[in-house]
Amino acid sequence: MVVPTSDDKDELLLSCRYGDLEDIQQFVEKFGQDVVSQVRDDNDNTVLHMTAANGHEDVLNYLLPIISPSLLSAQNSSGSTPLHWAALNSHLSVIQKLIQFPGGPGVDLIDIKNVAGRSPLAEAEMVGWDEGAKWLVEMMKLEPEQGESAEDDEDRGNVAAQDFQVEIEDADGQIAKMTISDGTSKSRSSRESES
Repeated sequence: MVVPTSDDKDELLLSCRYGDLEDIQQFVEKFGQDVVSQVRDDNDNTVLHMTAANGHEDVLNYLLPIISPSLLSAQNSSGSTPLHWAALNSHLSVIQKLIQFPGGPGVDLIDIKNVAGRSPLAEAEMVGWDEGAKWLVEMMKLEPEQGESAEDDEDRGNVAAQDFQVEIEDADGQIAKMTISDGTSKSRSSRESES
């Protein structure tokens, strides 16, 4: 198998950035699938960072089955994952595919924080992308508070199956409240400063 040059790798990253699926497929035909997972730019961005940031769903569909699942949680030099970039740029179908990819980290991706201390959810909130923030909250593992058990849930008459409110702190210390009920959620636009 032929070994790609630095220029070849740069071209692959640009093809992912601009959504040029044909060029990506040609790279894979020439150099093989394994090398695709190893390609990074000077800031440690991967093919998934470039693809997710720009919302190229067709490229994502092609890459996910051939790359290492570890790329889903790969952090660049700023600590951001492909999910951070997809959330920052409001690409709903991309965040869904990244989280729901079989064999990947799944919802654990939502908890990864970058160097600035922001999760993908915080990035979505910061840019005012309510649809994405809502979907991410619905996917999160919401566990009972410490000391509560499933029996406590039953004693309360299955309150968890009705409404509950989640508070999310954004990067500026603002609190956004979201009510989740029967699988749907409503975000309150009013935000409060944390005291």
